[in-house]
Amino acid sequence: MNTINYQFQLASRPQGSVKASDFNYVAEQLHDLQEDEILIKNLYISLDPAMRGWMNESKNSYMPPVAIGEVMRALAVGQVVASKNARFAAGEHVSGLLGMQEYAYSDGKGISKVDARLAPLPLYLSTLGMPGMTAYFGLLEVGQPREGNTVVVSGAAGAVGTIVGQIAKIKGAGAVGIAGGADKCRYLIEQLGFDAAIDYKTEDVSTALRQHCPDGIDVYFDNVGGDILDAALAQLAFGARVVICGAISQYNNTTPIKGPSNYLNLMVKRATMKGVMVSDYYPRAMEAARDMGGWISSGKLKSREDIVEGLEKFPEAFQKLFTGENNGKLILKVMQS
Repeated sequence: MNTINYQFQLASRPQGSVKASDFNYVAEQLHDLQEDEILIKNLYISLDPAMRGWMNESKNSYMPPVAIGEVMRALAVGQVVASKNARFAAGEHVSGLLGMQEYAYSDGKGISKVDARLAPLPLYLSTLGMPGMTAYFGLLEVGQPREGNTVVVSGAAGAVGTIVGQIAKIKGAGAVGIAGGADKCRYLIEQLGFDAAIDYKTEDVSTALRQHCPDGIDVYFDNVGGDILDAALAQLAFGARVVICGAISQYNNTTPIKGPSNYLNLMVKRATMKGVMVSDYYPRAMEAARDMGGWISSGKLKSREDIVEGLEKFPEAFQKLFTGENNGKLILKVMQS
């Protein structure tokens, strides 16, 4: 086994877009296992928009910021290579906040076992992982779509958005996706079964929403914030539900986050706006995994992963989330050093 652990440590708080210089790529010697400790070889690491917020110094978050000099926080799937913990055996596959590094030590808390025989490992970071759980509970518990409703989702070609639209269709609702680029919009309609797709790069979103949602939006699932959120708020149906999942258009701001100016339409349409945090639903994770696993097996739900090979590619690969270059769930494959 290699005795060196390569890792990315946060070197500075990013100002605007994240730069390679905001991290230190270091090699550290692995140490002997302590009692109840396990050593995990990371195989796949998730790249998520939430990581941008974890880099900020602000404590106005659901998790504390990553400290300067700490390993960059990240979800990962790996394999136990050594264990002094009775709950885990060498060879088992696990998932958790293992960090942007080749190896991770853990006392087992917050670590879940996953079965590579049931699904490919990257799926546990996408549809069967945090993005899928977010889409499932955010739409069904917060959005509460009903048959015949119109569901609109922004960031529709991303890890969460693709699942939201497909679940909406499974539940008998209409699905309209907002995405960037003709290829992504075609994918939503032709491959995932969305009823319509709006290309925010070439179309006026407000006009397109009026066209595709003539009776208003019953459920709006927001992943981007900013002007697109405002456009959706202006087109709400009576009693609409707005699900706030993310605001990727605002994460690299050097000025305060832009809030919605059309919020008064919530009052006029007796609508609600509520945030979703997937951690609130972790006790029910098996419910979502059972349903989505069944939908995948039956062909009703498709998953797409965009896999970049090489831990060292992290800084440049991370930027794909903000330029819209990724197609589906963005994941790093950790190559053997």
